[in-house]
Parts: sequence; C-alpha cells; structure tokens
Amino acid sequence: MIVTGRRLAVAGRTKPRQSDMKRSVSTAYYALFHAIAKDAADLLVGGGAARADRAWSHVYRGLEHGFAKNACREISKLGFPVGIMCCTSEFIELQDMRHSADYDPRVRFTRAEALQWAARAEAAIAGFRTAPRRDRKAFAVQLLLKKRS
Repeated sequence: MIVTGRRLAVAGRTKPRQSDMKRSVSTAYYALFHAIAKDAADLLVGGGAARADRAWSHVYRGLEHGFAKNACREISKLGFPVGIMCCTSEFIELQDMRHSADYDPRVRFTRAEALQWAARAEAAIAGFRTAPRRDRKAFAVQLLLKKRS
C-alpha cells in the first residue's frame, strides 16, 4: 500500500492533482491500519498454510478505526516498547489526516506533504515490527478487545 500511496503522490509531471494527493494520504493511513490488522490476525490465530481462515479473517476484520484510535491514546500508560509507542502516535495522526483527506473539501496537500505522510506510515510500520512478538500480541489485544471494569 505504501508503494501505491507514493505512486499517487508522484503521478503526473506537472502540478499534482488534489485527488491524487488526498488519495495518497488516505492510502498511507490504510497501509498502517492493514499492517496492524494482519499482524494481529497472524499473532492471535496464526499465519501461513495452517491458519484457520475464518478465524484469521474475523480477527483481521475486527480492528475498528475509532476503537483502535482510542486504544492508541490509552496505550501510552501501559509501558509498551518504543516501536509500538511511535506506531500509536502515528496511527492517531494518520487517521486524522485520512479524515481530512477523505472528508474535508477545503484541505489541500502538496506532493511533499503526501510523500511525508507515506514515509511516516512506512516508518511506523517498520518500528512496530521491531517490537517483540509478545508486545505486539499484547498490543493487538488492546486494539481489539473492549476493557471491562
């Protein structure tokens, strides 16, 4: 997805179209979102040929945008490794930018800004993947399951 976002940002040789810039920013967020969803499904259900496809899809599709954003706000209090902490802050900012890109007709992005959001998403994914498996699994649980008091 990051490749798609970058391709949209550099589409055309002249002044970039805002539709491409907005789609690029939106795609950057979705790259991070889907990387987290895939990791959660792989960690909680299992990956590869032996995975239970229905269960894997259920976990993958269980990640909800708003719930995940709220969980990311709470995670700073839980002592996760730096890679996950950076991922949570980027997730929040990228989701805000995606909302602007998708729903605010007045917002405009330059090519450099669109490329910057793609780079930030890519860095968040890379940093997230450096976290230990057990921490990524705990992160997945935080993002997917409602806390009961």
